[in-house]
Amino acid sequence: MKWHPSGFGGERRGTDQVKRDGWQEQGVLVVAEDDQRLSWPERELVRQIGVKLYGPRPTKEPPHE
Repeated sequence: MKWHPSGFGGERRGTDQVKRDGWQEQGVLVVAEDDQRLSWPERELVRQIGVKLYGPRPTKEPPHE
């Protein structure tokens, strides 16, 4: 059988390609707050937008000793 339903078989797109396609096709932007391609002010803006829309991220607990 050569035909595969959508999402099965074939080649997988990389994460950056999925993000690029999401932006170009749907207007959805996926950005990690620690993406080193961004300057510090840009990363801070991403963090502030995330907090405004979704609330603060959980803080990581220090390791218990």
